[in-house]
Amino acid sequence: MKKIIVTIVLILVSNVFFAQSAFDKYDGQDDVTSIIVNKKMFQMMGSVKVDANDKETQQYLTLMKKLDNLKVFTTTSTRVSTEMKLSTDSYIKTAGLEELMRTNDSGKNVRILVKSGAVEGQVKELLMFIEGSNKENETVLMSLTGSFDLSEISVLTDKMKIPGGDDLKKATIGK
Repeated sequence: MKKIIVTIVLILVSNVFFAQSAFDKYDGQDDVTSIIVNKKMFQMMGSVKVDANDKETQQYLTLMKKLDNLKVFTTTSTRVSTEMKLSTDSYIKTAGLEELMRTNDSGKNVRILVKSGAVEGQVKELLMFIEGSNKENETVLMSLTGSFDLSEISVLTDKMKIPGGDDLKKATIGK
């Protein structure tokens, strides 16, 4: 009996250490376009030297140092879009995210949720899910993790040209 319990505990502990994000299954799928930027890349981007008078670029580079991961998955496949919606809904229920904004405009549904940090205005995770984002009925799923201020996100969306960035920018203006 002890061997069974020890085996189960080891399996559960190893899953915690090697766990993938809830959305990593979309990376590498034929019908999905993926953009994944990891902490190392953000650190490298944040160490670039810029002109001291270029405040916007300095703000962007400061934000880079605060980010851990950016994952963006887009698809026009109805099957994958349905899977993404189910995965997102399931993740939202278990991840402790708060809804920041939700819109429905001419068939385009946008949901933006955040996991707050320890300090007011600090965000540990931002999740954006968009259905029907263009004429091709594209679905966009974006997850951004780190420790950043919500007001800094508009700089990121402008510089990186993230799909759905306009919707994200609208949600963060004035926050």
